[in-house]
Amino acid sequence: DGGILRECLRHKSVKRVTMVEIDRYVVDMCLKHMPSIPQKAFDDKRTNLVITDGANTVAESGAIIEYIVSTYGDGRLIPPPGTPERLRYTYWLHYAEGSAMPPLLLKLLFSMMPQRAPALVRPLVKMVASGALTGFVDPQLKLHMDYWESELGKASYFAGDEFTAADIQMSFPLEAAASRGGLDQRFPRATAWLAKIHARPAYQRALEKGGPYEIGKA
Repeated sequence: DGGILRECLRHKSVKRVTMVEIDRYVVDMCLKHMPSIPQKAFDDKRTNLVITDGANTVAESGAIIEYIVSTYGDGRLIPPPGTPERLRYTYWLHYAEGSAMPPLLLKLLFSMMPQRAPALVRPLVKMVASGALTGFVDPQLKLHMDYWESELGKASYFAGDEFTAADIQMSFPLEAAASRGGLDQRFPRATAWLAKIHARPAYQRALEKGGPYEIGKA
């Protein structure tokens, strides 16, 4: 129900908590009917939620999405096998965490370092962090955002003209980029895509159940 998870996360020394649940429905019902128990525990960046289905244990969000879609999707949220859209679907599903998120994480870390450094070394840390951001991280993020902008000019969604689970996965890096990576109106297709995701009824229902969605900021 998330109560123990919430209590574990109260301790700032805790860096990572893995919660194994046999049924995602249990988590969803807890968030809907007993939100005071987990509070924001499931949204905490230190939480690693692992869903088990019978004898199957699945970790990593891309693998979890693949398993849920193939097991319970009944053909929804995934392009037909053997199509170009299916290949793009697989690519974007794994690109999200494998390629897009690392520079966004570096952006967060280097932006936070000067704030959290001891006062004595803060100027030095600020200089090093600024150099890393301007010399490597920000240019890498610009490359990714230009890439998203270009690819979204080819179709309405990342895998094609139909919404798929790859768009669900890609919503996380684009949300993070809009929050702290510089994704703004200079990238009209990407920001329009993100607005389209926000307008989906399922997204709105998720907000009603889980509360406002906040992505980490420095």
